[in-house]
Amino acid sequence: MEEKITNQKKVIAVIDMKSFYSSVECVERGLDPFSTPLAVTDLSRKEASIVLSVTPYLKSIGVPSVCRRKDLPKHIKNMIYATPRMGLYVKKSAEIVSIFLDFVGLDDVHTYSIDESFLDLTPYLKLYKSTPYELAKKILTRIKDQTGLTATCGLGSNMFLAKVADDIYGKKDPNFIGEIYTNEIKEKLWPIKPLNKIWGISQGYLARLNRIGIYSVKDLATYPKEKLVKLFGVLGEELHNHANGIDETNIREKYIPVNKAISNGQVLMKDYTKKGALLVLKEMNDDLCFRLREIGKKTSVIHLAVGYSLSSEDLGFSKELTLSFPTNNNKEIYEGIKYLFDKYTENKPIRRLGISFSHLVNPTFEQLDLFKDYKEYDKENALYDYIDLIQEKYGKNKLLKLDSKKEDSTIKERHNQIGGHRK
Repeated sequence: MEEKITNQKKVIAVIDMKSFYSSVECVERGLDPFSTPLAVTDLSRKEASIVLSVTPYLKSIGVPSVCRRKDLPKHIKNMIYATPRMGLYVKKSAEIVSIFLDFVGLDDVHTYSIDESFLDLTPYLKLYKSTPYELAKKILTRIKDQTGLTATCGLGSNMFLAKVADDIYGKKDPNFIGEIYTNEIKEKLWPIKPLNKIWGISQGYLARLNRIGIYSVKDLATYPKEKLVKLFGVLGEELHNHANGIDETNIREKYIPVNKAISNGQVLMKDYTKKGALLVLKEMNDDLCFRLREIGKKTSVIHLAVGYSLSSEDLGFSKELTLSFPTNNNKEIYEGIKYLFDKYTENKPIRRLGISFSHLVNPTFEQLDLFKDYKEYDKENALYDYIDLIQEKYGKNKLLKLDSKKEDSTIKERHNQIGGHRK
């Protein structure tokens, strides 16, 4: 086993925290996630709200990883409902990443999500005089000892093979470690079916592949590449490469978006009128403008998305507007958002709102505008800077507009959340 593994030119590990949110909640309560029926969900929300995580125990009796609270089993008398604590989960995630950095350098870690990371182990095998399996086991043991949490691991010659190794083999292994290297593709990768077991293949693509006689990874690997490209475009080439164990992704080449943007969105907890939605948009705009100034940028393109209630046949719209000049002034940007809102929003119940600012630039100069009152404009900007200073020092809810007292306001609650859930 060791000779086979150490001959690999590259070894990538993916480490995935098992039922992360629910496991954290169990550990905090001194409970075993593998024998405790616990679901992370906010009971203050409607029964149709999403369950963020269920324990391995609940999964073992058939409860899906993601479901709605109304679909949870009703016969379990000792079911624990844990309110999401996103601040705690972010803190635990950072602690786990710090454990990775005890074993590998920062450039060799790619944090894919709050509970999943890729590590390039290649430079460290000789340093630790370990096989990849042995080194992975050390990392998982450290995580367990330090945090009480269980992780699974996939090892492979690239990121794709590592991910498949974890999903297919690691989660069933007694030590929670699976391996697929390029010389094992035919025996470990090709037999896999149905194809939606593979990372990146959805139910929709599974149906399309089945229609042309492709059912296993081997079928996909041996199907003519040019036909896949003709049917699926760029994805067809990626499907062919992955089925043959090819993935050129480099952990050290961090993705940098060509057009940077910042955004703010929320799903409303009730149907909103146009008037109520405009209040929420104004609050969202104030928060996003705060972030603009915090990162020292101005925006010249604003984007608005409005989604209607499911009771409406029309799902909503998404529109953008280019401003005359780059700005980070709350009032100027809100005028653009209101213009889009008034122009495109229909008189229907609103449930989803989103705004984003793109084409961000450094505020190196001010474009003069003959129609602008610069004394008033400078006063506004000084006021925004003063508000930013107070909110940054004492917390965002310490200084709010009077509108925050209105029934439709969501700003206080949003400031106490991370990712739409309680801190």
